[in-house]
Amino acid sequence: MSSSDLFVSADGTEWVNPEPGVVRRIMTYLPEMMMVEVAFESGAVGAAHSHPHIQASYVAEGSFEVTIDGRTEVLKQGGSFIVPPNLVHGVKALEKGRLIDAFTPHRAEFLK
Repeated sequence: MSSSDLFVSADGTEWVNPEPGVVRRIMTYLPEMMMVEVAFESGAVGAAHSHPHIQASYVAEGSFEVTIDGRTEVLKQGGSFIVPPNLVHGVKALEKGRLIDAFTPHRAEFLK
């Protein structure tokens, strides 16, 4: 599949568990862009990693300690961050929360 439908209902997507205390679902995507919802239990960690995609993230709920390229800040609901390609980044949920991540281009490995 090279893209999702133009309209995707919340019950039309599957949640996966990539790390302890973390679940994510692909909201919608085209080859050029992907939007993903990621839910975290309090204390859960999105391990430090890097990828060639640009990532923009919005804190939809909760608060997170976000580290990008060695710089760490705390972001609460309504905050956002952007990660240029190949920078090491990760998050820790300071309380139960959700991020909405957008990637360009789409993350093909998420589709497997």
